[in-house]
Amino acid sequence: MSSSPAYFVGNITQDPKLMFTGSGAAKLSLGIACSHFWTDQSGEKQEKTSFFNVVAWRNLAEDSANILEKGMRIVVVGRLEQRTYEDKEGQNRSIVELVADEIAVAARGLESVTRKQRSSEGGAARPAQKSRQVSGRSAQATMVVEEDEPF
Repeated sequence: MSSSPAYFVGNITQDPKLMFTGSGAAKLSLGIACSHFWTDQSGEKQEKTSFFNVVAWRNLAEDSANILEKGMRIVVVGRLEQRTYEDKEGQNRSIVELVADEIAVAARGLESVTRKQRSSEGGAARPAQKSRQVSGRSAQATMVVEEDEPF
């Protein structure tokens, strides 16, 4: 884990994409939406939502790809990293991504968790019925159960 980790809690905005580099390293890309709520001076409730790109590598990427899907609420611990790339027009662009060290599913209770199941033909994953039993995937893909609002 990095020396000054960043913690983000949010909902996955689209199904994660698992890719492999030329050397065979797994890379998982996903987006999360994090909302901040407050009450303004006039007493009205306000909300601001920010969107972040998340990248996970190697075992964390593969384990997370088997569990995560659009709409799930997750906790990501990692570091913010800036990188540059060249767009289609040849212009240099810069992007800040959250590079994940840990990813956990945030749930109000086990009743709200659905698990993916692999089809018998080894095809794509599909959502399973809600289950009370949660099996461990790895030390980094864990379950976090929120009692009340975390903050």
